Amino acid sequence: MEPLNLPNANLRLKKKNRRLYVWCIVRKKELICTPEEWVRQHFIHYLVNYRKIPIGLISSEFSLNYNGILKRADIVVFKKNTEPILIVECKAPNINLNQKTIFQIAQYNFKLNAKYLCLTNGLDHFYCEINTENGNINNIDEIPLDLVD
Repeated sequence: MEPLNLPNANLRLKKKNRRLYVWCIVRKKELICTPEEWVRQHFIHYLVNYRKIPIGLISSEFSLNYNGILKRADIVVFKKNTEPILIVECKAPNINLNQKTIFQIAQYNFKLNAKYLCLTNGLDHFYCEINTENGNINNIDEIPLDLVD
């Protein structure tokens, strides 16, 4: 798999029947290691190991209903009071982050109302903070360290 612009994740990988699998520390199961899953698992490890977010506050493939259609947010981080605080949309490294991916995460946030959004393809990362009072969106350099407090 392609090296990413994220810290080393020390992922647990296994090859079975000529397929590569990765262990998900959130879902506690092996998953087929697609390029998007490669990015998702690296980002989960980044959140846990470098942003110090407890695994119990992270959901992967979080289901939500948008206009009668079942959608899945790649990663949702919750505050200790169970309020969604961050949505992360992961794409494969060869996928450009563009208006379509921004629209996708905006749909999720319409339902979840998180304060922070992140788009990543493992190489490029786009972070923003949403001012819930006036709806303004501000680009930020990084996810705050006190995110879940």
